[in-house]
Amino acid sequence: MNKFSFVPLIQGTETTDYVHICLSLSNGELSTEAMDEPQLMHEHIKTFLSDQGKSIAYGGYLEERSLYNRSSHFQSQHHKRNIHLGIDFWCDENRGVCCPINGVVHSFKDNENFGDYGPTIILEHTYKKSRFYTLYGHLTRESLKDKNKGQQIKKGAVFARIGEAAVNGNYAPHLHFQVIKDLEGKQGDYPGVCSAEELSFYKKNCPDPLLFKALE
Repeated sequence: MNKFSFVPLIQGTETTDYVHICLSLSNGELSTEAMDEPQLMHEHIKTFLSDQGKSIAYGGYLEERSLYNRSSHFQSQHHKRNIHLGIDFWCDENRGVCCPINGVVHSFKDNENFGDYGPTIILEHTYKKSRFYTLYGHLTRESLKDKNKGQQIKKGAVFARIGEAAVNGNYAPHLHFQVIKDLEGKQGDYPGVCSAEELSFYKKNCPDPLLFKALE
């Protein structure tokens, strides 16, 4: 979680506050109703965290999820996008989001499609002469108000907050965190879910966010 001294992403937390959660198709404890209703999902996660004695649930890289079946945003005539390309951090809304490494604001946007990111910020970083990007989705709208392209964000700084279901694409409150090598010219948005047919490309372009070593 804290590879190469990167800070925990949620304000006021230590790595010991985090516990892994599985939200894949293999999780038989999650009903279709819970996956479709943000409040039910939030209650499920809060119960899970209470049982584990932790405050932040994380996970989801390359998980195949039924969560996206409810939205036409993830469906097309040829591909069904249901493989998650980032890490989710599940907790209460309005928690502060910390920058894991020095960077600058690349772009930001409110992606308002049902099931989409909602308010989103992308930061640009340089690490050991490698340029890469980190994407933060499902934020509050207020998180975008004071942002400018090229704005410096220091490691550990709180630069955004986690949004509620009414603004975050209709999900239980959480942060979507994704590492991207090549944004392919996109601004304020990048696919966070892919189809099985696209996985080979996206797995290389979006390495596991918990293993920054992949970007060296």
